[in-house]
Amino acid sequence: MSEADRLPILADRLRAVARRFGTPLMATDVTGLATAAGTLAAAFPEPCLRQYSVKANDVPAIVGRLGELGLGANVVSRGEWSIARRAGIPNSRITLEGIGKTPADLRAVVRAAEHGDPILWTAVESADEAAALGRLAARAVRRDTPRLDVLLRFNPAVEPETLPGLAVGSGSSKFGLANDELAAAIEAGGGPQGGLRWRGIQIHVGSQLGAVDAWRDGVRRALAIVGLLSGSLPDFDTLDVGGGFPVFDVDTPAPRPERFARELRLLLQALPDDRRPARLAVEPGRFLVARSGFLIATVLHVRDRNGPMVVLDAGMTELIRPALYGARHGVVALTSDRRPWLAPEPAGGLRLTAVEGPICESTDSLGQHALPPLVRGDLVAIRDAGAYGASLGSTYNGRPRAPQVLLEPDGSFSLARRRGGGLTIN
Repeated sequence: MSEADRLPILADRLRAVARRFGTPLMATDVTGLATAAGTLAAAFPEPCLRQYSVKANDVPAIVGRLGELGLGANVVSRGEWSIARRAGIPNSRITLEGIGKTPADLRAVVRAAEHGDPILWTAVESADEAAALGRLAARAVRRDTPRLDVLLRFNPAVEPETLPGLAVGSGSSKFGLANDELAAAIEAGGGPQGGLRWRGIQIHVGSQLGAVDAWRDGVRRALAIVGLLSGSLPDFDTLDVGGGFPVFDVDTPAPRPERFARELRLLLQALPDDRRPARLAVEPGRFLVARSGFLIATVLHVRDRNGPMVVLDAGMTELIRPALYGARHGVVALTSDRRPWLAPEPAGGLRLTAVEGPICESTDSLGQHALPPLVRGDLVAIRDAGAYGASLGSTYNGRPRAPQVLLEPDGSFSLARRRGGGLTIN
């Protein structure tokens, strides 16, 4: 059974954890995590490095489970770095990128190297950042610290097949270095002999890619740069192709990781041996965690607004993607009229129902979904909520953060993070 089909067999357990911990609640199917990690490993087997992008879901227990499944951690701040370490990921399997690295973040990179425990690499975003890190690294090298491994975040200036807000590889985005800025960044960072050891190129074309064309073009351009710069930088041997592997509604076709991997293999085969990067990496986030996460909510109101409407106790504070950029998440009834419900196939009696969240914002809406008759107290499951739910969750409107529960392969469940963070009156 694919990771997209597991809701019917999880329904009883989802109802049980809702009774045990209350709603709203985020439940993660550990078997689903393993399935996604296995799919990724089959597409990008070793020696390709597989780094989990922690921003997708920063619950330490989930980061740790993915670590046990062979994933390193890709982080964008000291906060995420700390989460990865608490989850059991060693510095040797942690990479740092992100456009917002602070001076304290850069100092922490150097300090780890000075203590003999460097992270795998840091991806620099600009000449300014390269200069700041280069100055710190040069002083550390004078104190007999090995040079820091660094990648250049390259903006391939393509047109990703995704929402504008997710098209980070477009030429107008704020991310990465343009082709004509790479040489200046290397020079600003101290050049070939400074405290930074230039190891390669990192790109990320975009998230939720609906096709492989822009990704393939971006990787092709990155490979050309690796081949060019490796002639003057002897250690320039790495290409990190980022992530972007999509997770859509279960009925929406989408390119799988193996489709992206096939394009990468074809691009590499077209290169002479001495122009191929010796080290490859991928760093997906959403693909690994989205499908395994279910946001469980209770119906608070049932209304007639030119058709049925329900208001749930879960919304943009638990899953902001629909309000933020119009993302679509399936909503399925777990109970109808307070009795267990989960029709595996479309059944009679379903009505197109407007599903709304509880937050005092009109954009807190999950759209329309085919649902059976619902009453106050019924439970629904919001699908594909494992990515950018927990990590983007907030306490807006004074709401406590939803608990995080792991559904274990043996049928048990464990509490990964308690409810909390908001203010309540006893």
